[in-house]
Amino acid sequence: MTLSFFDQFMSPTYLGIPLIAIALTFPWMLYPSPSNRWLNNRLLTLQSWFINRFTQQLLQPLNTGGHKWALILTSLMMFLLSLNMLGLLPYTFTPTTQLSLNLGLAVPLWLATMIIGMRNQPTAALGHLLPEGTPIPLIPVLIIIETISLFIRPLALGVRLTANLTAGHLLIQLISTAAFVLLPMMPTVAILTTTVLFLLTLLEVAVAMIQAYVFVLLLSLYLQENV
Repeated sequence: MTLSFFDQFMSPTYLGIPLIAIALTFPWMLYPSPSNRWLNNRLLTLQSWFINRFTQQLLQPLNTGGHKWALILTSLMMFLLSLNMLGLLPYTFTPTTQLSLNLGLAVPLWLATMIIGMRNQPTAALGHLLPEGTPIPLIPVLIIIETISLFIRPLALGVRLTANLTAGHLLIQLISTAAFVLLPMMPTVAILTTTVLFLLTLLEVAVAMIQAYVFVLLLSLYLQENV
């Protein structure tokens, strides 16, 4: 029983072909494409309003050089948000519970921010490794510590997203299993457990949205240090 709880995080395959690629294409199929009409429908209007507000909020602390990343960061936010929300549906697979996928998104984007910083302002980029006013005996130790913390950033991005979504899915499955088992024996306790499950599902919806936003927000903060 314990091992079956983790079966939901296994990448599904059909005839030996991994279906994670199909799961990654679902978000792009759900969003409507803009039309040439003067008046859009309600869905397009809501989508445009949300994207504009998010882009303004995200790029507000960045200077002009960082605004070139608006399309990448906004698309990544919508992509992660859609994957996280679709993963909450029954009998679905959540690709963002795979650490390999999250690291595949975090490492290249973090590396791109570092390359931009080293190319545009190498002195300021390397200056983050040594805080101003550091005593001379502590300089080698602080440089090592700051370098390690710098390279841990993409790992923290991927692990944070994976751990939060995995923990939420496990809690939902554990509580739903408990409610199903308790229903014939203790109906009152089962109803209370179902209420907790409903509240936990609402919390997991919030976590799915917040984690997608935090992932992109931290990337924008790394970009802010290097532009």
